[in-house]
Amino acid sequence: MLTKQEKQEVIGDFETHEGDTGSPEVQVALLTKRINDLTGHLKIHPKDHASRRGLLKMVGNRAALLKYVANKDLSRYRNVISRLSLRK
Repeated sequence: MLTKQEKQEVIGDFETHEGDTGSPEVQVALLTKRINDLTGHLKIHPKDHASRRGLLKMVGNRAALLKYVANKDLSRYRNVISRLSLRK
């Protein structure tokens, strides 16, 4: 679970303008943070299938957002991928 402080830090790192919380870059960054946290949880609790399903849904949402950014502006896509150290 993201704390308010962690969420503000992620938003501050990826916002495109002041007060930006809805741009695809911010959304992808927040999803990546949640995915990483949930992955750690699932390593400890491998039989937690409800959380695994939520993880898969988040991964799908992130993939859709990345696909959108790649279709809109390839340089923004490459920037987000490199800053988050995502494979693609």
